Amino acid sequence: MRTVLLSSVLGAALAVAGPTAALADSPSRPGASSRPDLPKEVYGGAWKSPHVQGIAVDRRHGFMYFSFTDLLVKTDLSGKPIGSVVGFTGHLGDLDFNDEDGRVYGSLEYKEAKSFYIAIFDVDKIDRMGMSAEESGVVSTVYLKEVVDDYSADMNGDGVFDGNIGATPDHRYGCSGIDGVAFGPAFGKRGGPQRLSVAYGIYSNTGRADNDYQVVLQYDTKHWKSYEKPLTQEAPHTSGPSRTGGKYFVHTGNTTYGVQNLEYDPSSGTWLMAAYKGVKPGFPNYALFAVDATAKPRVETLKGQPNAEKGKVIPLSPRGELDGATGVRGWSDSSGQFGLVAVGKGLYYVVESAQITEGGVKKQTARAQLHRFTGATPNPFTRVS
Repeated sequence: MRTVLLSSVLGAALAVAGPTAALADSPSRPGASSRPDLPKEVYGGAWKSPHVQGIAVDRRHGFMYFSFTDLLVKTDLSGKPIGSVVGFTGHLGDLDFNDEDGRVYGSLEYKEAKSFYIAIFDVDKIDRMGMSAEESGVVSTVYLKEVVDDYSADMNGDGVFDGNIGATPDHRYGCSGIDGVAFGPAFGKRGGPQRLSVAYGIYSNTGRADNDYQVVLQYDTKHWKSYEKPLTQEAPHTSGPSRTGGKYFVHTGNTTYGVQNLEYDPSSGTWLMAAYKGVKPGFPNYALFAVDATAKPRVETLKGQPNAEKGKVIPLSPRGELDGATGVRGWSDSSGQFGLVAVGKGLYYVVESAQITEGGVKKQTARAQLHRFTGATPNPFTRVS
């Protein structure tokens, strides 16, 4: 059960993080009630883990969740650690909080086992540090067959899957797995039932032309309970939906490992996709892209794909910098790669990652800092000070 009183959380947040932004009447998703003000910074701690991958915020109850690849950390809004989930041997990526069931969803990869999951955290149970990902009963997982099929595709037909390497023609669309996840409406709409969007990781292979799209799957998770299984890392399960609720393509030019953080902002009706910059000549290699929620997907022949494959293509928003040669729009600024969450009225938490040394031990830190999205170029975010 959630036992932290909102009044105590807010008091601690004011004392530790300084002034707060008045966001109490700006629910970020349907069904959200009046929520506490949010501090301008939440410290996610220092951990002997890889760098922060993403965050999620439960505004109603005053908690924040940080993914550090092999570790999930729960804090209150003052940055005080409440609990953690440890022992992931795969790659825990981007996170999002589902207001409809009160759980946190995140991407989880096991490339060597060719297994890709959505990890679902029963966050009410996270009440102490060092809880086991497999034995605590906190984590359940759902297998994503569509991702596995694309990742393991033998594209050159030689009968050999080349594994977790980018320098190969294998992996359909250059799929390296999954990273960005976010709840929002079906593409082409601003409202309606919430869907879980899952973005592919994409290998940065400059020698191929079929990996220049971001690929996003959408799922209706309302009936996923029948698929959910405990995390079993030594014997990965295959329980999950046989089909997606939609598969979509956004032509951005190649990036380095695809969409790291995906986020939907209902206040503006905008999807944001934060990526590591690509290195392909001929593309602007932006780090942030936007899609308008009402942009209708159109069936088109996909550029660079064999056999003139067709897919549902979503156009980029007419905001940001325009590259005249390719028609690609985006922003050069790298904000959002390590964590990006919309909290209403054009405000976002943008995560800053850093490395420190404590007692001779190198650790990774994360700071979720409140920003306003202005859309200006080249930096569309302004820190709330």
